Amino acid sequence: MATKITVIGAGPGGYVAAIRAAQLGAEVTVIEQDNVGGTCVNYGCIPSKIMKSAAEVLQNFYRAHEFGIRVNGEAFPDMQRLMARKQEIIEIQTKGILKLLDNHKIRYLRGYGYIKGNGMAGVKRRGKTLEVPWNRLILASGSQPLNIPLFPFNAKKILSSNDALDLHEIPESMMIVGGGAIGSEFAFIFASLGSKVTVVEAMSRILPLPSVDKDCSKVIQREMKKRKIEFKINSTVKKIEEDREKVRVTIGPSHFGQQQKESGSKPFTIETNKLLVCIGRKPNTSNIGLKQLGVKMDEKGWIDANERMETSVSDVYAIGDVLGPSRAMLAHVASTEGLTAAENAMGGSRVMNYRVVPGAIFTMPEVANVGLTEAQAREQGYTARSDSVLFRNIGKPHVIGEIAGQIKMVSDAKNGRILGIHIVGPHATDLIAEGTLAVKLGATVKELSETIHAHPTLSEVMLEASLKALDRSLHG
Repeated sequence: MATKITVIGAGPGGYVAAIRAAQLGAEVTVIEQDNVGGTCVNYGCIPSKIMKSAAEVLQNFYRAHEFGIRVNGEAFPDMQRLMARKQEIIEIQTKGILKLLDNHKIRYLRGYGYIKGNGMAGVKRRGKTLEVPWNRLILASGSQPLNIPLFPFNAKKILSSNDALDLHEIPESMMIVGGGAIGSEFAFIFASLGSKVTVVEAMSRILPLPSVDKDCSKVIQREMKKRKIEFKINSTVKKIEEDREKVRVTIGPSHFGQQQKESGSKPFTIETNKLLVCIGRKPNTSNIGLKQLGVKMDEKGWIDANERMETSVSDVYAIGDVLGPSRAMLAHVASTEGLTAAENAMGGSRVMNYRVVPGAIFTMPEVANVGLTEAQAREQGYTARSDSVLFRNIGKPHVIGEIAGQIKMVSDAKNGRILGIHIVGPHATDLIAEGTLAVKLGATVKELSETIHAHPTLSEVMLEASLKALDRSLHG
């Protein structure tokens, strides 16, 4: 008799886990109360990049003369068409996932999934409850924006990241609370589409993530200034007041980190049409029977799992956002965790390697990273060196009119092994794949320097960085 595996959640972790389990011979059931694809397809990765693509087209229209193109007339956002295009692409993606599930003979149940007891799940759908027996359970229920009492979401003036992807007009002004990956992406999108954008960040820099090199943050802050995006670092929102038209936001100094000149010492007030809150998420783990089953969670509801994706309960696995910020809350990580959980649920011995996880931030220009920063490498005892090359030093960025940014390569000075790659610049999120492979394989700067890179391409910046690490720079 085939092993029965039930997956709760059909996001990039859940549906991938289901497919892999089916490939290994399991009888698989997937339960999802929303559309398949999870946050990534419906409220995150895909729709935000659709908006970013539109923003880039609009910006390039206004730069057309730089490329020898004469334009008559004006260009402006058509939000009705943009939202329709977003929905069209989401439907293509979700239909594709459903087709994959069907091709692998995976039972898909649309409804609210929960745990009835050990070996039994329940699905509430169309007013009825259906029981689903399981031998192995994979929890992939995801997360959602955290509703903070100071600025509760109302989808009108105070927006979550989900709400921001469903606007049918561009606000005259927008304040974004949080200068992390999501907030910074939205800042460039809405500024490019015509909003006056202000970003409020509690820490001392935009993109204050441990994995993001500080020099990448400097470039992004410089590009924000060029695009007239205001940002207030070392600052937090102290109070908000709504009226019919606007939100009055009182901003004061943050208690995080060192105070900088940008933050000032006295509170001040800014009026804005929309307040977009991009700080915090919470797990979708309440009321699904985890405590009844005995699954260990922390005080916030994030599930505890080991490197095999096993929870505290035998035969129960957890993947994706439900593991919380102690892991990388990224779609591609969730998919890999899904593969790991499925293989182990079917008797395998796969473990997650979080040491080599590429990060991709879709600002303008993009930011991508993998491996260690120079500071992290030194903290871990490496004799680290870092070598930087500007994109403007190679040809292709000039051809496409995107010369801002750089690559920084961190390597071990003793043996040349590549420890980390940090890119800010055009198509950084595509270029990081080569860096990820190099770090994973333990490649050296010499090996990378002896790899022929096509010309003219953006990838040549990787070659130049490796040559510079050998003190043999050609163009850098």
